Amino acid sequence: MKLLSYSFATAAGAATLAFGLAGPVQAADDVTIITLTQTPCQFVEAENGTDHMYTSTMKEDCEKINADSGDARVAASEVMTLKPGKYIFRVTNKNVPYSLGFWLREHDYNWANPIHKATKISVSGGGMDTGKTLDYEVELKEGEYLYSCPLNTTPDYKLHVKS
Repeated sequence: MKLLSYSFATAAGAATLAFGLAGPVQAADDVTIITLTQTPCQFVEAENGTDHMYTSTMKEDCEKINADSGDARVAASEVMTLKPGKYIFRVTNKNVPYSLGFWLREHDYNWANPIHKATKISVSGGGMDTGKTLDYEVELKEGEYLYSCPLNTTPDYKLHVKS
């Protein structure tokens, strides 16, 4: 597999991230790998690379932390911006002592709406124990998206896809 790493000051035409510690990596077949790290109650890269060092032993801890500070932290973060295309979101559970997941969906996706399940983009999964990394493949079209972890009760982080 040929991998191409690039910095945040990318050449025209490459996918960009407006924040983070590590930039996307181009994999074979025009699939770009986006690396994300979950620590208790947050995604580090989404919050401008800042690990707030929260402690959590259960989902309810994060619900309280993010009820108090989640909106302000998301407002202070830069939005991830990507080009339409195929992606692998490679997500790692770093030091969260319970199993996590990942959920990326169109901004207006309603999981209870059967029409949305058939017509809108949503990718999710669980089983990400402490120290484990899982890949989530998706092809993104232009639009606005959210990503989060309902099991770690992170804020809803924004992702924009545009040409």
